[in-house]
Amino acid sequence: MDSILFLILAGLYAVLTVWGIMLYERDSSRGLRYLLFLVTLGLVWDNGLIGAGKWIGEGTFLETLSLSRFWIHALFTPLLTLVSLDLIVKAGGDWAKKRAAVWGAWLFTIALVIYELVTETLPLTVKPEWEYGALRYVSADESSGPPLMVIAILIPLFAAGIELWRRKVTPVLFWGTLLMLIGSAVPIPIESSAATNIFELILITSLWYSIQKVLTVRSS
Repeated sequence: MDSILFLILAGLYAVLTVWGIMLYERDSSRGLRYLLFLVTLGLVWDNGLIGAGKWIGEGTFLETLSLSRFWIHALFTPLLTLVSLDLIVKAGGDWAKKRAAVWGAWLFTIALVIYELVTETLPLTVKPEWEYGALRYVSADESSGPPLMVIAILIPLFAAGIELWRRKVTPVLFWGTLLMLIGSAVPIPIESSAATNIFELILITSLWYSIQKVLTVRSS
């Protein structure tokens, strides 16, 4: 069952990508917020590969493909910091234009990439795992709780969510980020390994919606 769920999630991320392209074409003032394309496309690949895993089958081929999921996570997820900064700027948060804020966002992004590469991706060894009918390769090291980077990246997202809400652009990003935090921290009592991925979908959808709202507000 989970294999189908992951393929559906991949399809929904593809739809979000098309929505993003439509927004990009309308936008006369494009910026770092469109780095969200890389994150969204990474999630198309991530969910699609997990969904297709059982048909590809265990072996070197799927293992090699699966390693790309961890590299994409390490390199692309931290970009949400820059997406958040740009959303704040476009919503009218002039403080986010200051050198300290810009440098802080870039350094935070680079630090998260380096941290994830050094602690997770480079020393990574993987093993096959069947769960609820889906086959994927996961880290061979046991993990307790959500990864540090997942929690850290919520900080700039919350900042953007609060700023967009405070400036009456939209509260959606704040609630999307809060749901992502809950989904990462609280075990969901359902028989599926796709629960956290659904919360990720909600978060990414809230980001694209926020980009649309910023574009609409700026155009009015």
